[in-house]
Amino acid sequence: MAHTIINSQNAPAPIGPYSQATMANGILYASGQIALDPESGELVNGSIEEETHQVMKNVKAILEEAGLNFSNVLKCTIFVKDLNNFGRINETYGSYFSSNPPARETVEVSRLPKDVNVEISCIAAK
Repeated sequence: MAHTIINSQNAPAPIGPYSQATMANGILYASGQIALDPESGELVNGSIEEETHQVMKNVKAILEEAGLNFSNVLKCTIFVKDLNNFGRINETYGSYFSSNPPARETVEVSRLPKDVNVEISCIAAK
């Protein structure tokens, strides 16, 4: 199956052997994003809300590079280090979906890349 690699200069460069996203048959599979500022390469690690906003900005940049937006998102996966932050993450995350939010799951994990508190991946379609 042919697929296209999607890389946005407005999202952080991958920190390992993976692409920001791939697209095949009109479906975008975006890798998990963490709160890295794409300009400085530094982590945004203020409040959990600030961290989540940066994650969502990175997801948005990848969607836009593929010609999509949040209304095209079918499913998200949210990985959190502490599920006690779920309400605050959920409120911030939810502000990016004005209507018809996508399917999703939220999973607490013991550790995330660069010891961040939240990572979000998504699947979107044209």
